[in-house]
Amino acid sequence: MTFAEKCNTIFDSATVEYHRHDNIDAKAENPYSDGTIEYDLFVKNWIDAVQWHMEDIIRDPDIDPVEALKLKRRIDRSNQERTDLVERIDAYFRKKYSDVKPLPTATINTESPAWAIDRLSILALKIYHMRLEVERTDADEQHRSKCAAKLEVLLEQRKDLTTAIDQLLDDIAAGRKYMKVYCQMKMYNDPATNPVLYAKK
Repeated sequence: MTFAEKCNTIFDSATVEYHRHDNIDAKAENPYSDGTIEYDLFVKNWIDAVQWHMEDIIRDPDIDPVEALKLKRRIDRSNQERTDLVERIDAYFRKKYSDVKPLPTATINTESPAWAIDRLSILALKIYHMRLEVERTDADEQHRSKCAAKLEVLLEQRKDLTTAIDQLLDDIAAGRKYMKVYCQMKMYNDPATNPVLYAKK
């Protein structure tokens, strides 16, 4: 099994585990040992699943405005956790390939391995939820058919992205590509760089 295929397996299992609870306050039952890349991948998808459902909830037109603000703040924190975790996964790759000397012709990729893996995690959730739409018994055939076509595209997208990630990792291992990790530096979360926040000091 390739690394990206392993990611898909872990993301699918984490998605199923989340929906066994289907509660944004549920605690993840991570089957992997803390400190392993598998553990971090499971947590990554769990964060994405929780945030997916928080985004659903906040779009309820009847949501209480006070609760909506609380949820928005929680989504912001979740986004930061997601970003921090992606950067930790990239640190894993940097360590793994630290002894590789890039070839003189080596090029850099448009995104780091972990940010591509981030998209793979989101795809697992899209596939899961689109499949639910295809299987809905309370929806008409037109809806199910439209969602079935979308599901095919998502599955093809995951296949292509899986291949591309594995090719990128192979290229990094062989020195044909090199990676850099740029911290996201989200300014709105930092009281020192968000003008609305530092203006209050």
